[in-house]
Amino acid sequence: MAITEEKTVEEKNLSFVEQLVEQDLAEGKNAGRIQTRFPPEPNGYLHIGHAKAICMDFGVAEKYNGVCNLRFDDTNPTKENNEYVENILNDISWLGFKWGNIYYASDYFEKLWDFAVWMIQNGHAYIDEQTAEQIAEQKGTPTIPGVASPYRDRPVEESLKLFNEMNTPEAVEGSMVLRAKLDMANPNMHFRDPIIYRIIHTPHHRTGTKWHAYPMYDFAHGQSDFFEGVTHSICTLEFVPHRPLYDKFIDYLKEMRGETENLHDFRPRQIEFNRLNLTYTMMSKRKLLALVEEKFVSGWDDPRMPTLSGMRRRGYSPESVRKFIDSIGYTKFDALNDMALLEAAVREDLNKRALRVSAVLNPVKLVITNYPEGQTEEMEAINNPENEADGTHTITFSRNLWIERDDFMEDAPKKFFRMTPGKEVRLKNAYIVKCTGCTKDAEGNIVEIQAEYDPLSKSGLEGANRKVKGTLHWVSADHCHKAQVRVYDRLFCVENPSADERDFRELLNPESLKTIENCYVEDYAADCKPGQYLQFQRIGYFMADLDSTAENPVFNKTVGLKDAWAKQNK
Repeated sequence: MAITEEKTVEEKNLSFVEQLVEQDLAEGKNAGRIQTRFPPEPNGYLHIGHAKAICMDFGVAEKYNGVCNLRFDDTNPTKENNEYVENILNDISWLGFKWGNIYYASDYFEKLWDFAVWMIQNGHAYIDEQTAEQIAEQKGTPTIPGVASPYRDRPVEESLKLFNEMNTPEAVEGSMVLRAKLDMANPNMHFRDPIIYRIIHTPHHRTGTKWHAYPMYDFAHGQSDFFEGVTHSICTLEFVPHRPLYDKFIDYLKEMRGETENLHDFRPRQIEFNRLNLTYTMMSKRKLLALVEEKFVSGWDDPRMPTLSGMRRRGYSPESVRKFIDSIGYTKFDALNDMALLEAAVREDLNKRALRVSAVLNPVKLVITNYPEGQTEEMEAINNPENEADGTHTITFSRNLWIERDDFMEDAPKKFFRMTPGKEVRLKNAYIVKCTGCTKDAEGNIVEIQAEYDPLSKSGLEGANRKVKGTLHWVSADHCHKAQVRVYDRLFCVENPSADERDFRELLNPESLKTIENCYVEDYAADCKPGQYLQFQRIGYFMADLDSTAENPVFNKTVGLKDAWAKQNK
């Protein structure tokens, strides 16, 4: 009985994609093989939307003992380069996935060319010498049939000759294209004699100047899947109208190979799921590229960007990204996910792995007046209370400390449990102290706070056990490093910038980056490197930035300890 119940729960938790995969396995399709692929175009950095596809593509292969390959769909040399290729490899590895093989659509340029020639020879394609505008005008609308090109019935030999001319240095870009001869009256606009080859003279990042005619994405994508033996081509919902064309081209491929008796097996099955959309975020690679090129951000890895490299630099863990993606699931309906859900996943994960350190972002001097001048103590600080195995480190205590300015009020309300004259607070990992007063400058600004410590209240001693409501973090003024801290807010000011008709540049949040100078961090924190997850106690989660040096530490705020956005939006 227990086994049956467990199976039922498991079945309920299957995504609709997994259900379709299991259906194919049950029917014995593809000889029981499972092979997926992740097919990015190397024309930008991967963002969190791609991470959702990566988790599905690799996750399905892993779950059903299959393989997931990586394929770069590099059919447009004007936008692609090796920098993007290298970064994509890094991002996938960072997420914790391993690919089977690496392929490129450019690996199949010869095969695709031969297939295009076969299509011409068999009356399925023709050369069109009209302008792009003329072709677009003839397409019609979903309810009005298109108008046939005057070149639609061009003789086969003539199309073959011109097709070869397309692939020469002398061919003029835009002078002609190769179109599939399908159905100009089909309600699916993608079926109305789509362009399958165009002329591009930009050198390709892998093939150089060997080719001058390049396949369109719709012509290369499905065929590449077929050549590689992909069983399930999993993609996002915008490709739903492309699916009939995807299947049609594969039908032709199987016909060319003499496999029409087995038309419906040993071929990839396209399955579509909802893309990932986040509030106050934009996923368009074209617009993200514009932000980079126009220097609205510092680069693709700017911590405000939704790119995986930006999130990595900001201090997100790959585990938190994957957990978030798993929590929102896969459906057939697009939705706008709250950024707070992602940040909650980050917060929950970092709580388990972040090293606790002390940092003061808005410092004011605290002098322990009864502590001996020149004396210091090394106080034991627990690295992570969530994981005893992480051990401890020491932090130096002295007479002169830095504390947060917000942790002191001269005239405090009743429920203010931080530092105020006449009241006791606990200094984390150190002593209980009582505030005795403060010093102000001529303008009335507090420049120094004074307090006295109880020598018997050191952490670990019996005197430390008395009840004190407030606990403050601190750093020794003579044993710390001055640091820069970068605090990030939403990149866009509107909840759904992709749906806003205004130029996306107008929607940018001018307060998305706040740089705080003259912060102080304990020596132990100053030595931390990018990639180490940190919690600045009582403040939030941070990570050393790539710009950080031993002399000038720089930290990025990953996320606060609490959801600040929710408070702002109440």
